[in-house]
Amino acid sequence: MSGLPAMLGLNFAALIAVVLILWAVAVRIRDVSFIDAFWAFGMVMLAWASALQAGVGAPHGLLLLGLTTLWGLRLAFHLFRRWRTAGEDPRYRKILGGVMKQRGWSWPRSALVMVFLMQAPLLFVTCLPAQIGIWASTADAAPAVGVAGWIGAIAALTGIAFESIGDAQLARFRADPANKGKVLDTGLWRYTRHPNYFGDVLTWWGLWLIAADLGPWIALASVIGPLFLTFTLTKWSGKALLEKGLHKTRPRYADYVERTSGFVPWLPKTKV
Repeated sequence: MSGLPAMLGLNFAALIAVVLILWAVAVRIRDVSFIDAFWAFGMVMLAWASALQAGVGAPHGLLLLGLTTLWGLRLAFHLFRRWRTAGEDPRYRKILGGVMKQRGWSWPRSALVMVFLMQAPLLFVTCLPAQIGIWASTADAAPAVGVAGWIGAIAALTGIAFESIGDAQLARFRADPANKGKVLDTGLWRYTRHPNYFGDVLTWWGLWLIAADLGPWIALASVIGPLFLTFTLTKWSGKALLEKGLHKTRPRYADYVERTSGFVPWLPKTKV
């Protein structure tokens, strides 16, 4: 079992090395959009890197490794397939174009600084519950999974299912040419405008609960992960940025917003 600082340091170094390789690929194809798929796969990589260095002890470690892998591989495959089908994400084109115009940077420099080197530390921080929890699970005095741990496992599985179903419903909706310009307001999308983001957040709060079940200091050391993910998906680059564009491209989106919960699933409002 390696020390926690050494393990995290090696994990971060490996992550930066992989990110630089991916940046070189992006420069070659002049598209950074596949970074979304790596966001999920990178967390699987960090979880397995932690397990390879520290080992996997007690059921906590197995739960964290298994659930992170299930969540990450499913989402990475989904996002990679979406990128291969839809091509470059307009969000990244706009971000890089703006940076190049305002700062006079080249495309490779803009991609490196604003996408790859920016996302790498954020990915690392978000994945702290899995990394620290797997390490802590190998301690000699690691406890059996308690109530908090099992609640976390149920929450994580529910989040994965919620996100998977929401993504599948959206993919079917988009695949029908008759739905072009329309708003998906059926299935899970009837109860929340962002079932995929909600599922993401629920999954990582569940993983944090599993890690927190190992002790108070584990909880404190890793809570920044789900806190940051919740912030970014609700206030920063997720929901807020996406809805700004949808209001411009979907004429009926404002009506959808009025009757549908913005994040946590809830019954739709009815007009009086």
